[in-house]
Amino acid sequence: MTDRDESLPDEFRHDRRVHGGMPERPDDDQLARLAEEERVEAGIDPYDPGEVPPATDEPPEPDIRQSEVYQEARAEIRREESRGELVIEGERDPYPPTRYDE
Repeated sequence: MTDRDESLPDEFRHDRRVHGGMPERPDDDQLARLAEEERVEAGIDPYDPGEVPPATDEPPEPDIRQSEVYQEARAEIRREESRGELVIEGERDPYPPTRYDE
């Protein structure tokens, strides 16, 4: 019979030549990974979050129509249109050109 448990990683196997107390520097990350694996094997957690692949979908683009800048510009366009100040491209300008445009 061997004193080594094959189900544990090398760092956690018992060696009779080494003191059995707490190691000088415990690896908290490794202990957390092992605890999560045990929770999955015991059925406490449905899956190991460390084994889930990252999401492949791009985050959705923000709707620019909901921004404050867009709302202000739209309100200004509506005000100009209601006052008759909005010049639409391709239509004749209701005001004659001035000599200041030169």
